[in-house]
Amino acid sequence: QVQLVESGGGLVQAGGSLRLSCVASGRTFSSYAMGWFRPAPGKEREFVAVISWSGGSTYYADSVKGRFTISRDNAKNTVYLQMNSLKPEDTAVYYCAAELGTIGTAPSGFGSWGQGTQVTVSS
Repeated sequence: QVQLVESGGGLVQAGGSLRLSCVASGRTFSSYAMGWFRPAPGKEREFVAVISWSGGSTYYADSVKGRFTISRDNAKNTVYLQMNSLKPEDTAVYYCAAELGTIGTAPSGFGSWGQGTQVTVSS
């Protein structure tokens, strides 16, 4: 397990941008796939974006493709979510998660979670 702390959330107008950061403790960060999740109707959480340990593979939810970008800097033990062209429906608490294993998009595959950071998009 790793300890995760998110930051960067806030209030923005529709069409604006935010950059979320998630800092992991320890020195095994580079071994973990990382993901960003948010609540969705009928689900506790759904994936927004995931990235492999190397950063070479990324996956995005259809609702955010072309607008959000996930990246990581293993030297800084940090994963980022750049969110552009934000929409009111993007309003949610965004959670950072980590998993030591095969990359996937299901929340159940991630064993470590941050406390979340609130993103609010006004119309």
